[in-house]
Amino acid sequence: MPEDTIFALASGSVRSAIAVMRISGSDAGPALAGLGGGRLPRPRQASLRALRDAEGALLDQALVLWLPGPGSYTGEDSAELHLHGGRAVIEGVAAALVVAGLRPAEPGEFTRRAFLNGRLDLVQAEAVHDLIGAETDAQRRQALRQMAGELGALYQDWAARLQGVLAYQEALIDFPDEDLPPEAEAQLLATLRDVRAEMETHLDDDHRGEKLREGLLFAITGAPNVGKSTLINALAGREVAIVSAIPGTTRDALETRVALGGVPVTLVDTAGLRETDDPIEAEGVRRARAHAEEADLVIALVEAGDAAPELPGSVLLVASKADLGHPGPGGAMRVSAVTGEGMDALRRRLAAIARDATETAGPPPLTQARHRAALQDAVAHLAMAEAAALPELRGEDLRLAMRALGRITGHVGVEDILDTVFSRFCIGK
Repeated sequence: MPEDTIFALASGSVRSAIAVMRISGSDAGPALAGLGGGRLPRPRQASLRALRDAEGALLDQALVLWLPGPGSYTGEDSAELHLHGGRAVIEGVAAALVVAGLRPAEPGEFTRRAFLNGRLDLVQAEAVHDLIGAETDAQRRQALRQMAGELGALYQDWAARLQGVLAYQEALIDFPDEDLPPEAEAQLLATLRDVRAEMETHLDDDHRGEKLREGLLFAITGAPNVGKSTLINALAGREVAIVSAIPGTTRDALETRVALGGVPVTLVDTAGLRETDDPIEAEGVRRARAHAEEADLVIALVEAGDAAPELPGSVLLVASKADLGHPGPGGAMRVSAVTGEGMDALRRRLAAIARDATETAGPPPLTQARHRAALQDAVAHLAMAEAAALPELRGEDLRLAMRALGRITGHVGVEDILDTVFSRFCIGK
């Protein structure tokens, strides 16, 4: 366990009325007492203190909190200083803490200590990072479910059931001549199959949790001058793309981030699809087709007389310039980004598509590529355990499956992935 005491500004570097300085470690109490006049406030009760440096110079009048471990975020003795948000105040308090023997925290170090002290499992720790980065209500709800331990509890239940299977298997290996129940091996295999089936169902989720966490991609495609740039500006509520009556104005893909149905969506305005001898425009057309292939949804914009385009994946056909009386092909949604006709209906349709692509029923979904890889590894070892000809081989595959589950929650040796997980965090968390 770390022995040094760390501090960091938990409220971010943006100028504000209040700045929160967080301290954690064995010297948190002495450091707080040294700043605040020699005595600690009552645990978990805010107290107004004059903070002074080692030479007695006044640094700030601040609210302070004393949070003795293990009942703190990190599980260590901790403190919070609610300072005035001026840069001089923050720098003065930080300098005083360094003089007292503390050091600035590294990215994610508070949450890493919470994990090391058993306050969080690794899945919950990753949810903290996702909650900080949440852009929409749906992302917030997903992160909170994961942070509450629902996902970790599911994985731990599988691990506990496999532990029971492994115990049976070890008994069959070590005591082959003992009078074990004849149905023991059949029960062992049945439990193993049930757990594997549940894992496979969990994996077969169309990456919904990952899509919500990262956001969806909706590509707007169509012929030149069909109104793609006008549409993306209307959906974004701001000027994202240059609008011109000259065909081929958009040469490269332009992106903007919006929330649709509580889901973050990147809208991409692409170059008009047509044959061209202009090498720059031709590259734009190639990129437009590439975005259409990668997109979760293609918004295919057409005008009257245009045939429905042949595009890969999920396609929503939209007829533009409804204010000009253009009906468009059958089945197309009619909109006018100029007058607003049909735009509310289009937004509702896009929001419904975004929700359908990310909503899940039952347990919280997978949210991280490393979780998916570990679960796939566990499923593969369980399949080998079912097919194993020798009990010793089955036992080894069971252990490897449990180890793969443990890599997700951090209940086995995971030192090699901790730096990767926590380096993404912001300072102060």
